[in-house]
Order: sequence, then structure tokens, then C-alpha cells
Amino acid sequence: MTETAVDTVALEAKVKAMYRAVAEAPHEKYHFEMGRALAERLGYPAELLDQVPTEALASFAGVGYFFDLADIAAGERVLDLGSGSGTDSFAAAVQVGPGGHVAGVDMTPEQRLKAERLLAGLSMTQVDFTEGHIEALPFDDGSFELVISNGVINLAPDKDLVFAEASRVLRPGGRLVVADIVTDEQLSRGIVCNADLWASCIGGAAQVDACQEAIERAGLFLVVMKRNPYKFLSDSARAASTKYGVRSISLLARKPL
Repeated sequence: MTETAVDTVALEAKVKAMYRAVAEAPHEKYHFEMGRALAERLGYPAELLDQVPTEALASFAGVGYFFDLADIAAGERVLDLGSGSGTDSFAAAVQVGPGGHVAGVDMTPEQRLKAERLLAGLSMTQVDFTEGHIEALPFDDGSFELVISNGVINLAPDKDLVFAEASRVLRPGGRLVVADIVTDEQLSRGIVCNADLWASCIGGAAQVDACQEAIERAGLFLVVMKRNPYKFLSDSARAASTKYGVRSISLLARKPL
């Protein structure tokens, strides 16, 4: 499931520009919703969000709630793919407790630096943030019990490689929990070739069946998938959603023992 129609150099530049803006100017208008109100509508409990820095929440641009599927236990090791300004990493850190560890990885420096600045004001020693690409993770095999990702894999041109890397760093029996944008129908070439629509979480959305097949090729098996109460804001994004069945899902997959 490797998309090659889009210019990957232009795509990375567009994605970095978009999410630099999300980090630095979270109250501007985008194709997508952001902030605490979005997180609450997606299903995040208020008591969990209360333990996340307000500035991180302001830049939250996730597409679903998945911690019910993640079933995090105290002491676990968690990796957050595309951790952004840190909302899901901080939320996971609350759940793993001081005996666990959460690693966030993101390719946009401004996102990582914001998350690190916010972390410096907390007593969460169980969290750290690393700059990197989710297609080439800077972690050893079998390093984590859980890998999470929220609204990020659709931005990656090579989704097979992302799922393969997630599988590699999971221990046997580990879980992959993802919220992301998928489609019912194949997107047109014009949409797939448009780096702006990729950066807006539309152009890189995979067909849901292809997503499941990529997960299975990575050596994982799908346990459950659910639809999220997510909506796009702009007319162009809504039009694509209507025509191609673009929607948000959350899923849980496992690595065999």
C-alpha cells in the first residue's frame, strides 16, 4: 500500500508547514477541528484531559479516541507515532504511571519543541520526545507493549513501511491502536497528487480494506475497528468526504505471541 503519485519531498514540506502552524498558531482556521472541545466530542474523559497541559490541548488535531481500545496498564512502555504537541503522549503517561515510559516521535521540530517545553513544566519523568520519521523509527526491536497514533498515518506516503516499523518495535503480544482517516472508495488521482490535500488529512487516506491488508502484511492481526464522530470543516474536505466516503476510524491490532 505504497502511494507514489504524490511528490514526497513537496508533501513533507507541506505537512511540516501545516503542523508547524498547528503548534504555533492553534487558534487559526484549518480544514480540521482542533482543541479540547474536539477531544471531548471524540470521547476523551474530562478528568484525563485535566491532566494534559492546556497548550498541548490547544494544538490537539486528532481524529478519534482510542484509549478505551488501548487498555493501558501501569508500567507499560508506549510509543506515540506523530506525537505532535503531546496530548496523547501526556494522556498515556498519566495511565502508565511513574513506572512506565512513553516515547513520542514527530518529524516537525516546532511540534516536538513545544511538547518538550510543556514537559519541562511537569513532573512527568516517564515521558520523552524524539525527532524522527514514523517510517524509520529510532527504537530497537520489541521495545514497546503499545504503539499509538492519532491522525498521522494518512500523512505517510508508504503506509506499509509505517505498519512494518510499528510491528518491529512491538514486543510479541503487543498492541497497535490507531485513529486515522480512511475511505470507502479509491480517491481520484487529482486528490492523491495534491500535497495540500495530503497535509489536510484527505489526500493520503487509504481505503479501509487496504489499511487492514497493510496491517496484516506487517504481521499484525486486526481485533476491532470502530467509526469515530469526526467531521471536516472546509467545503473541499467535506466534498471529498461525501464523494469518497472519507471517515475516521479507530482500531486495535495485535502482534502474535
